[in-house]
Amino acid sequence: MNTRELLLEMIRDDLGRGDITTEAVIGSDVRARGFIVARERGMLAGVREACSVFRLAGVRTRVLKKDGSAVRAGDKIMEVKGNARKILQVERVALNLLMRMSGIATATAELVRLAKRANPRVVVAATRKTAPLLTRFDKRAVEVGGGSPHRRDLSEQVLIKRNHVRIVGSIESAVRSAKKAKRRPIEIEVSTAEEALRAARAGVDIIMLDNMRVSEVRRAVELLKQEGLREKVVLEVSGGIRPNNIQRYAATGVDVISSGYMTMRAPALDMGLEIVAASRSTNLSK
Repeated sequence: MNTRELLLEMIRDDLGRGDITTEAVIGSDVRARGFIVARERGMLAGVREACSVFRLAGVRTRVLKKDGSAVRAGDKIMEVKGNARKILQVERVALNLLMRMSGIATATAELVRLAKRANPRVVVAATRKTAPLLTRFDKRAVEVGGGSPHRRDLSEQVLIKRNHVRIVGSIESAVRSAKKAKRRPIEIEVSTAEEALRAARAGVDIIMLDNMRVSEVRRAVELLKQEGLREKVVLEVSGGIRPNNIQRYAATGVDVISSGYMTMRAPALDMGLEIVAASRSTNLSK
């Protein structure tokens, strides 16, 4: 399903059998003009998607703040103009996307800022902990915030998880099978420093140190250095990463920090639509 189809499905889902309130209260020939306004400080993402929602309903938009812009309470983000019924029918879908994506971008930007204080080269990445059918929007919001989308879906990269290993029996067996399938890069999830060493010896490209304490991550780094394997793998740390601990993990010298915090725990950025003019006249340019 492409982006346009997803947005249309969102509109249909919210509309149900029709906006009975708007149809009862507002005439079909009424036109309106309004602004989407920020109600708190943060970083914008989803402006493009919100504009697309309005345009699918035949509502004109004028962007006043672009994706990636910093906003404060009271800032106008975009102007909307058109049939009043159409504006109100898609208002919530546009706002929900814009608010969610901006919340994710805001949280990502903060995590990136904190991590790079301790390790300027570290990459902050998203996980697949996203709402179903919203993954592409969540991942784009992460990118707007300065992070990496990581895997967008299961077809993008091999990532051998703990359950894969449990099913096939060992790290080495899982890696051998992945190599035979000729899928590179190969990433594997491990939970101890010793497992990280085994994975590196097996010839993986990326090792995810999952749900490890900072001290255990440091030990994994040291073991790999001692074996001369540290520079042969990308080290990723994941699991329980939040603003209050990301600097400590970044300071261990890992290459990537992946977190579900941005897409699962970050609050949406509060915004609203404020109608400033309505008329049966088509002249709403002022």
